Amino acid sequence: MSDEQSNSNDPGIPGRVARRRLRNRAALIAAGRAVMARKGIDAATMHEIAELADVGAGTVYSYFKSKDDLAIAVLEELMHELALRIEAVTNTFEDPAQVYAYGLRTMIDTATQDSRWQQLLVRSEVMANAMFRRMGPFAIRDLETATAAGRFKVDDAALVFRMSTHAVVGTALAITQSDLPVDAVPECVVRLLCMTGIGRDEAVELAGRERPPLPDA
Repeated sequence: MSDEQSNSNDPGIPGRVARRRLRNRAALIAAGRAVMARKGIDAATMHEIAELADVGAGTVYSYFKSKDDLAIAVLEELMHELALRIEAVTNTFEDPAQVYAYGLRTMIDTATQDSRWQQLLVRSEVMANAMFRRMGPFAIRDLETATAAGRFKVDDAALVFRMSTHAVVGTALAITQSDLPVDAVPECVVRLLCMTGIGRDEAVELAGRERPPLPDA
């Protein structure tokens, strides 16, 4: 029996068609990321993204309903990579509360400074949901770890972070639209930290700690 035949009988191994679809989708995300980084979301076209991905222009919409849907997929990949970069820094921290505080501040800074994030802030609900899906597993774990250590008082870590994602996106949108000054970010972080059950003074101290730089992407 050939490997292809053997694989097709194994429910744990995707078949040839499924593997091709996975490759095409990954290629489109990589191409979308490259084109959108160079030209921006508005100027990028699905045709040139398909060309770069070496995927037929007519089949692109089998994977993504619109350019915005592809942009969200690109952003989700960037979010997951950011979570890993945050983890690389915070793995050196001794205080689990500082781990979560660092993550919050980094998310706000990235959303207000990275053009790839900025372009999707107006789709607040979609962006918050993407953040919850891709960065939630890390943040929820950090909230639970800090609670177990007695630093936070959180009964439902998933709920706290879900609410925080909407606050982060809303804050970033207000800053990029000049409805909120950039120097309001530390206070926003303090208020988000107070959602963990700690007092304001402790939140201010946490938010004011030195923040080591992220490793290069």
